[in-house]
Amino acid sequence: MEVTDANLQLLAGYLQQTLSADPNVRRPAEKLLESTELQQNYPVLLLNLIDKATVDMTIRVAGAIAFKNYVKRNWAADEDSGEPDRIHESDRNTIKTLIVTLMLHSPTALQKQLSDAVSIIGKHDFPKKWPQLITEMVEKFASGDFNVINGVLQTAHSLFKRYRYEFKSQLLWEEIKFVLDRMAKPLTDLLQATMQLAKVHENNADALKVIYSSLVLVNKVFFSLNSQDLPEFFEDNMNIWMNAFQEQLSCDVPCLRTDDDDDAGVLEHLRSQVCENICLYARKYDEEFKPFMENFVKAVWELLVKTSLQTKYDSLVSNALQFLSVVAERKHYHGIFENPETLARICEKVVIPNLDIRPSDEELFEDSPDEYIRRDIEGSDIDTRRRAACDLVKTLSINFEQKIFGLFGQYLEILLGKYKQDPVANWRSKDTAIYLVTSWASRGGTQKHGITQSSELVPLPQFCAEHIVPELERPNVNELPVLKAAAIKYVMVFRSLLGPQTLAGCLPQLIRHLPAESIVVHSYAACSVERILTMRDANSALLFGPQIIAPHANPLVSGLFATLAITGSAENEYVMKAIMRSFHVLQANAMPFMALALPRLTEILTFVAKNPSRPLFNHYLFETLALSIKIVCQADASAVSSFEEALFPVFQGILQQDITEFMPYVFQMLSVLLEVREGSGPIPEPYWALFPCLLAPALWDRKGNITPLIRLLSTFIKQGSSQIQALGKLNGILGIFQKMIASKANDHEGFYLLHNLLVYYNGPELQSSMRQIFALLFQRLSLSKTAKYLTGIIVFFCLYVVKVGGSPLVQLIEEIQAGMFGMVLERVFITDMAKVSKELERKIVAVGVAKLLCECPEIYSGQYVSHWLRLLHTLIDLFEREPEKMPYLDVEAATGDAEPGVDAEPGYQAAFSQLTFAQPKVVDHVAEVADARQYLASSLSSLAQKRPGELPNMLAPLEVDYKQMLQKYCDQAGVRIA
Repeated sequence: MEVTDANLQLLAGYLQQTLSADPNVRRPAEKLLESTELQQNYPVLLLNLIDKATVDMTIRVAGAIAFKNYVKRNWAADEDSGEPDRIHESDRNTIKTLIVTLMLHSPTALQKQLSDAVSIIGKHDFPKKWPQLITEMVEKFASGDFNVINGVLQTAHSLFKRYRYEFKSQLLWEEIKFVLDRMAKPLTDLLQATMQLAKVHENNADALKVIYSSLVLVNKVFFSLNSQDLPEFFEDNMNIWMNAFQEQLSCDVPCLRTDDDDDAGVLEHLRSQVCENICLYARKYDEEFKPFMENFVKAVWELLVKTSLQTKYDSLVSNALQFLSVVAERKHYHGIFENPETLARICEKVVIPNLDIRPSDEELFEDSPDEYIRRDIEGSDIDTRRRAACDLVKTLSINFEQKIFGLFGQYLEILLGKYKQDPVANWRSKDTAIYLVTSWASRGGTQKHGITQSSELVPLPQFCAEHIVPELERPNVNELPVLKAAAIKYVMVFRSLLGPQTLAGCLPQLIRHLPAESIVVHSYAACSVERILTMRDANSALLFGPQIIAPHANPLVSGLFATLAITGSAENEYVMKAIMRSFHVLQANAMPFMALALPRLTEILTFVAKNPSRPLFNHYLFETLALSIKIVCQADASAVSSFEEALFPVFQGILQQDITEFMPYVFQMLSVLLEVREGSGPIPEPYWALFPCLLAPALWDRKGNITPLIRLLSTFIKQGSSQIQALGKLNGILGIFQKMIASKANDHEGFYLLHNLLVYYNGPELQSSMRQIFALLFQRLSLSKTAKYLTGIIVFFCLYVVKVGGSPLVQLIEEIQAGMFGMVLERVFITDMAKVSKELERKIVAVGVAKLLCECPEIYSGQYVSHWLRLLHTLIDLFEREPEKMPYLDVEAATGDAEPGVDAEPGYQAAFSQLTFAQPKVVDHVAEVADARQYLASSLSSLAQKRPGELPNMLAPLEVDYKQMLQKYCDQAGVRIA
C-alpha cells in the first residue's frame, strides 16, 4: 500500500463511512479497514492523512482514533501469542520517527489521540527500543511555545501514569531511574520558569490559561514520578516543589474564575492536583513531608471552608478531604484534631455540608440516572464529596470515637427531627441522616456480602425498623424517589447485618418498588433483590431458597420484566441480573414463567443485537438464556428443539452480520444446545450448515472467539466425528490445532482440542496424522518452551498412553528421532511432572505414567529401563507433594458469583466472557480409575506377576520413605508387589 494521493483519498472515504449511523454503510467500511490494516504502509498512510490540513477535521479525528486503536490491537500482539509480528519493522520505525513531532503540531482534538498512541507504544518499546523519546520530548521544553510544551507534558503524563499502579520490579525501577535522570531537573526548571511566567503575565487571561494548564500537567507528571518511591532529586529539591504547591493552593487569579457551575476550570484542576500530590507525600513520605505538614493542613482547611457547593469544585473538595483523612490517620498528628472545638468545626464546616444532597445531585438523579447509580452504588464515587466526607468520618470515628459519635449523634437527632416536622419539605434531612448512618456504620465489607462489620454505637436493625421500613411501606412507590433510593440502598448495604427475619420482611417491599417510575429506584430495588438472593448461611446453603422465594415468584418475575418496558430501562443491567438470579434460585419453580419469559428474552436479544451498547446487560441476557435452557431441558430434554427454533434465526443474523460483541456468546450458546442433545441422536442439519464457517481463519483472528469456538468444535467432534470424516474436515480442524499450539497465549486450547480428537475421533486418518502432530509439538517445545506448554504436553502424552498405549507413544517419538523418548523422560516428565496442578490432569498423568511403568516393555525392561526408578520416584512425588504453583495464567472456570470481564473500550476486539451458566461439562477421561494411587499399586502387582522376582530388585534402590508410601498404596488396594 503506497502513500499516494489516490490512496489517501480512498482511506478518507472509508473513514467517512465508519462515521455513518447506518450499520449497512458503517460495518462494511470497518471490516474493510480491519482487513487492510496489516498491509505495509497502512499506519504511515493514516499518519499522513491525519497531518493533512486540507482534509475535513472529523475525518482526521476518525483517522487519529483509528490509528490509536490500530496501535492498541497490533503493537504488542506478537509478544504473548508467539505469532509473527503484525507490523512491518519499517512501519514501526517510521511511526516512532514521525509521531512525536506530528502530535506536537496537531490541533488539540488530534493531539489527545496521538498522545495516547505514543503512551501505548512507549509502554512496550520505552526505554529499550525507543531510548531517544525522552530526549526528544525534553528538548521541546526549551521551545518557549506552551502549546508544544503542553503536548509534551500530556504525553509524559500518559506515558508515566502507569507508574502509579504497576507492581514494583527491577525493570520498573530501571525505567523510572532512566526517566528521572533525564526528566527530573528539566521538569523542576520548567516548574520554576512557569511559576515566574504566571507573575509576568498576571494580567493576560489567555496567556495565564495556557500557563496554568502547564502547571496542572507538571503536577500530574510529578505525581507519577513520585508514586513508586521518593526520588533523590525531588527529596533534595522538596523546598522548591512544596513552596510552589503552597503558592498554587493559596493563589487567586480573578481572570481565571469561570461562571460555569458544573465544569471545573484550570484553577480548580490545579488545586485539586496539588491536593493529590500532598496527599501522596503525607501517605507515603511522612517523615520527609513532616516539616511542611502543618502549613498544608492550614491551607487545605482554609480552602475547604471558603469553597462553595458548586459541582465544579467536587474533585478539589474530594482530594482536599482525602488529604485531611490521611493526616488524621497518623498518630503523631492527632494533636491537630483532638481539641473538641476543632472536631466540632470540622464536622460543622466541612463534613456536614458535603454530606448533604445538592440540587446538582438531584438533577443527576433525574436526568442521568446511570451516572448517579455508577457513583452511588458501584464505588466509582471515589472522587465525590460525599464519599470523601464519608471517609473522613470513618477515619475520625476510628481515632476519636466517643467525641465524634457524640457530635454526630446530636446532629442525627436534629436531622430526623426536622424530617418528622414536615416529611415532604424536609426529606433531604432524612436522606443526609441515612447517608450519615451508612458512612459511620460501615467499617468493613465487600461487594458480594455488603457491610460485614459495623460500629456498635449504631443499632442498625433498630434504625432499619424505625426509619427505613416506614419509607419502604409508604403506599406510593413514586413518592420522594431520592429518599426511597436511600432507604433501599440501606437494606442492600447492611444486608449481612440485618438478619434473615428483617430481610424477609423487606423483600416484598423491594419487589413492590420494581415498577417505580424512577430509574434509580427500580434499579436499586432490582439490585437489592439480586444481592439478597445470593446470600448464603453458615452451611453455604442459600439463605432465601426456592421454598422461601416461590410465594413471591409471580410479582418478582412479572415485576422485573415489566421494569424492562419502562422508558430508559430497556437495557437495565441490574434488572437483567435480577431476572437471572431469580431463575437460578427458583430453578424448577421458574418453569411456569418460561412460556412468557422466553419469547420476551428472544425479542430483547433481537433488539440489542442491532446495536450492542450495554456489555453487562448483554452478558446477563445470555446468562439468563443459558440458564433457561438448562432449567427447561432438565425437565424435558426434547424442549431443546423449541429453543433452537426460537434462537437459531437470531444467532444466524448475529453471525451473518458479524456482530463481534455477541459472537463469543453465540458460540457458547450453541455448545450448550448441542450438549443438551448429547446421546439423543445425530446432530441436526442446521448445525452442520454452520460447521464449515467455524473453520474460517477470520473467526480465529479474534481473541474473544477462540475459547468458545474450541469448545464448540470439540462438541462437534464428540457427537459427530463420523460426519466430520464424511465431510473431509479433519485437516481443517488440524489447521486450527496448529495455529493454537504455535501461540503461547492459546496453546492450552490446542491441547484441549487434541484431547477431544484423541478420545472421540474414530477415523483412521487421525492416527496417520499423528506423526505430523507430534512433530509440531516437538517443534514448539524446542523453539518456545514455557511452563504452561510443558504441563500441556505431559498431560497429552499421558492421555495418549491411556487411550492408545505406552509402546505406540515410544515408537512414534522414536520415529521422529532415535533416542528422543529418553530425552522426553529426562527433560520433560522427570523434571516437570510436578508442575501439573489441576486435579483431573494430575489423575491423567498418574494413570498414564503408571501404564508406562508397568505396561511398556521399553521402560520396564528395554532401552529406557534406567529411567524406570526415577519415573516412579517422580510419580510418588506427584501423589504426595502439593503441585508447584505456576505464575502463568490459569484458565479456570469462573465462579458463580464472579462478575463478567467486559471490555467496553471502543476499538477493542470483543473480549471473551465465560457464561457462568454455560460452563462446559468437566469430563474425566480416566473415569474408570477411582484412585490413581491404588491403580499404581494394582499395576505394579500385575507387573510383579508377569515378571516374577524382578520387581523387588528394581525397587531395591528406592528410599525407605518412598517404599513405605508404596506399601501404603498396596495396603489400600489390597494387593502385594513382592
